[in-house]
Amino acid sequence: MSTALVIGAGPAGLMAAEELALAGIAVTVVDAKPSVGRKFLMAGKSGLNLTKDEPAPRFLAQFGNRPELTHILTEFGPTQVRDWAQGLGIEVFTGSSGRVFPKAMKASPLLRAWLARLAGLGVAIRTRMKCTGQVEGGFAFDTPAGREVIGATVTVLAMGGASWARLGSDGAWPGWIGADVAPFQPANVGLSVAWSEHMQRHFGAPVKSVRLSAGDQETRGEFVISQKGLEGGGIYALSKVVRDEAPLYLDLVPDVTRDEVAQRLSRPRGKSTQAAQLRKALKLDPARLALLQEFGRPLPQGAALAGLIKRLEVRHAGPRPIDEAISTAGGLLWSALNPGLMIKDNPGVFAAGEMLDWEAPTGGYLINACLATGRHAGRSAVSFARAEAGSLVDI
Repeated sequence: MSTALVIGAGPAGLMAAEELALAGIAVTVVDAKPSVGRKFLMAGKSGLNLTKDEPAPRFLAQFGNRPELTHILTEFGPTQVRDWAQGLGIEVFTGSSGRVFPKAMKASPLLRAWLARLAGLGVAIRTRMKCTGQVEGGFAFDTPAGREVIGATVTVLAMGGASWARLGSDGAWPGWIGADVAPFQPANVGLSVAWSEHMQRHFGAPVKSVRLSAGDQETRGEFVISQKGLEGGGIYALSKVVRDEAPLYLDLVPDVTRDEVAQRLSRPRGKSTQAAQLRKALKLDPARLALLQEFGRPLPQGAALAGLIKRLEVRHAGPRPIDEAISTAGGLLWSALNPGLMIKDNPGVFAAGEMLDWEAPTGGYLINACLATGRHAGRSAVSFARAEAGSLVDI
């Protein structure tokens, strides 16, 4: 009988296990942590954004229109993710932005239903098993009972990237994978800023109603001033181009033209301070005013000040450390994989999820791609196992 080993119990690994089990293959899922789906549950704290309901061209563009991913995401895109979740008994809804969430706005009910389905399919799950590499006879694991080697007809690797190591993705596997790997880089990550002392009272303040731009990209989003710098969706959306050293600019009043800003500031301010004039004329809240003073001082006058308000460069020290990133870029090169996500130099061993070299913004794209690549790797592993079983029968 064919057997399958899935290493990593996040969404990619569990989806691969589901496909293998549905095909009648005996599946064992192992994970290094004491419980499964830890990063999945962490993502669910903000509502569990499963996917993004938008036209396919726009959806695929968020992944850089990678040809290797296009057919995988086309087969299991937003519609299929919604249907899959509802098949688990989880009601979902689409928000005004197109983001798709469970109605419960939590990850735990979905994960419980999913694990119940897998148990019903006979999937065995083992935890506290840290993979240390491939050896003769299978893959080796450090366990509470000592070293253990597990072999299988097919293996799906779904061990994640290198962010949030405390949740299981420590990025240790490139040391033994035996295939070409692009170095990990932080994605969907905040920026480090060495704030001046006067910014302390603004730590934790949200920044709204701004437009952010870097390189040839721009977004209208929100972010937060933190003790370490800037973080939040607006920053994450541009993290790739900023990571590639494109300057980051803020338009503090995106609904007001530069000429209108200049006109408003040209009015006599009497005995009012410049800060008071900015608050009154442009309705700048304390957070946006603080950013203007932090990055623009000494503030110029007239048209120059209007230009600064419409295009304020953010001085920062680059991305926050990779372990603080929501996700990572880098991983197994596509050239090391066949179209079924099998490692070319390692027949019967497949990879999925954040182990692969791709990146996308938050907003449902990350989980969708992990589910889709896990499904694709699982189905490819089924085909390989059946071919192996057929060749044994022929012999």
